[in-house]
Amino acid sequence: MRTRPVLLFDGDCGFCTSAVDVLQRVVRPRCTAVPWQRADLAALGVAEERARHEVLWVTPAGTVYGGVRTVAKLLLSAGGPWPVVGGALMVPPVRWVAHVGYRFVADHRGSLPGGTPACARPDGGTRHA
Repeated sequence: MRTRPVLLFDGDCGFCTSAVDVLQRVVRPRCTAVPWQRADLAALGVAEERARHEVLWVTPAGTVYGGVRTVAKLLLSAGGPWPVVGGALMVPPVRWVAHVGYRFVADHRGSLPGGTPACARPDGGTRHA
């Protein structure tokens, strides 16, 4: 059984990969970060469609969080001041506002620093993170 949470992200997206790299260096969350494309999604209890849609946090017990709640869980797992920020992200209305910000970033990640052509959807938009 896993003892650490798993952070699933889009390994084909330069923005997502860069963001996870920065988070690991600066925030230092207590998790194992894995591109969803290289993860055993079935063993984690995650549908590929969901992994394509948003960043995910899978607890050792198998609970799956997505989007801004993943960001909150990641921050809560870290040391220093980060758990305070993570806790705030779990509380409405902060969570609601953060969700809007998360969706904006996810919908526009192809045009953000580090974004690559792999971030673009076939319809010309951007894929969800």
